[in-house]
Amino acid sequence: MKNLNTLLAGIFLAVALPFGALVISSQIQLGTLGRAPAEEGGPLFPSREPGLAIQGRAVYVSLGCVSCHTQQVRPAGQGSDIARGYGVRPSVARDYSKQSPVLLGDRRIGPDLANYGARAKGLDAVHAAIRHDGQFAFLYAGAKQEAASERAVALAAYLQSLRQDYSSPEAKLKQ
Repeated sequence: MKNLNTLLAGIFLAVALPFGALVISSQIQLGTLGRAPAEEGGPLFPSREPGLAIQGRAVYVSLGCVSCHTQQVRPAGQGSDIARGYGVRPSVARDYSKQSPVLLGDRRIGPDLANYGARAKGLDAVHAAIRHDGQFAFLYAGAKQEAASERAVALAAYLQSLRQDYSSPEAKLKQ
């Protein structure tokens, strides 16, 4: 019993040191990720969200879209996301480096939205996709739901800002 404190300290250190090393090494590796040029001397990616898209992100969260849509293109062998046209390359940690909070999603009931801005055929198509789901009809007014509310405009701007159509140091575009 006189060595009980030594034994408990040893057990604590045996658990705490590997856990601490895991957390610190992850922070060193991923916490310093920032924007990087897609090509030598090119623009920095991921690009910053415009102001309206930031408001749209808040609408996306408030409507609970994250519970049905993911924002992560899975690599080959873990799903057929690239074959489905969800993206042109798998998602990597750098794609989410400037997002807070990261909206990866809980489950994929609806289509993946990671590269939706590159797939959408203009603003009218984005609004048509939002209206297509009957539960978001309240975002539009009029007999044919043609008048978009401020929340609908912000949500559409956010969806258009979702792009992963650039090369990153970790994931090159499929040619």
